[in-house]
Amino acid sequence: MKKQFLFFLLFFSTAVSSLWAQKNVTTFLLEAPQLQTTKKIWLYLPENYAQTTKKYPVLYLHDGQNLFDAATSYAGEWHIDETLDSLKAETIVVGIAHGNEKRTDELTPYKNQQYGGGNGTLYLDFIVSQLKPYIDTNYRTKTGRYHTGIGGSSLGGLLSYYATITYPKVFGKAMVFSPAFWINPEVFTRTEQIKTLKAKIYFMCGDSESETMVADMDRMASLLNTTRCSCLHLTKKRVIRLGKHNEKLWAKEFAKAYLWLF
Repeated sequence: MKKQFLFFLLFFSTAVSSLWAQKNVTTFLLEAPQLQTTKKIWLYLPENYAQTTKKYPVLYLHDGQNLFDAATSYAGEWHIDETLDSLKAETIVVGIAHGNEKRTDELTPYKNQQYGGGNGTLYLDFIVSQLKPYIDTNYRTKTGRYHTGIGGSSLGGLLSYYATITYPKVFGKAMVFSPAFWINPEVFTRTEQIKTLKAKIYFMCGDSESETMVADMDRMASLLNTTRCSCLHLTKKRVIRLGKHNEKLWAKEFAKAYLWLF
């Protein structure tokens, strides 16, 4: 009987915790004609959204399955809603579901000879042409680039950086976690060609992810800083000792990145 009671208590506590964590998060579906699919979207609204008439900045994040709910995540969630609630953050977060087996296609701007991909430009066009207008129309948002961020990890980190140099008038902030620059080295060449970039970029990775992760991130940050004075403080770089390529690292570092960017 005691074991049954403890099991019930654990189940009840977990269920209540899950409901509490999701109280500011809703989902909806949106057509993505560029990708010939329908995307599931997660929407986080600040706790005081319903009590005010103010407008809010927006952060678009890739891999929406991993952001808010452990049940839909691949290997653990980022706890975005709990983190932002604890910070009393006044930012709308839009999570975009990845395409499962098409994830590499959607999150890489260039085709890799071994791994394929290369539809990142179409995915970004969906965000800019379909998703952002929908969010700006249906919710109280600050629409300018200084109030619009994009972020993700691994391939999502790669594409978030690429988004700022492709749509500099749309995205003024980028959360670039563990960026997979190795799969699309063309992004280095693209960076060398830009004259200036005014977006705030937060680079973060662990030193136990891969042999080239830290070196690639250092190289990109250095290239980026040749286009602008470090005195502007638009670039932030963090390397986490013993940090590994996983959701645990990204969840742990999210608050620091958010606070610096917003």
